[in-house]
Amino acid sequence: MKTQKEMVESFQMMHRGYIKNLNDCLKKIETDFEEAREIDEVCTGEWCRAIEFSLDEMAKELYSISEPRWVADDYSRTLRNMRRRLHDLYSKYHGMNASTSH
Repeated sequence: MKTQKEMVESFQMMHRGYIKNLNDCLKKIETDFEEAREIDEVCTGEWCRAIEFSLDEMAKELYSISEPRWVADDYSRTLRNMRRRLHDLYSKYHGMNASTSH
C-alpha cells in the first residue's frame, strides 16, 4: 500500500499533466481562432456552433478545478491566467459573432 506522501506526489504529477494538457488545448483554440478571424465571413452557423461549444467545454473544465491547498503559487497563477485567456476569447468571439450577424 502506498504511503500518503507517495499518493500526494502521484496526484500532483497527474494534476500537473492535466493542467498542461488543458493549457495546450487552450493554445490550440487560440491559434485556430486567430487564424479564423482573418477570414472575413468565417462565422458560418456551423463554425459558430463549433467554436461556442469548444469555448463552453473549456470553461467547464477550467472553472470546475478547485485548487488543492498543497499546490504552489505558480499553479494558481497558471490557472488564473488560463481563465483570463478564455474570458478574452469569449469576448473576441462575441464581438466577431455580433459583427458578422449585422
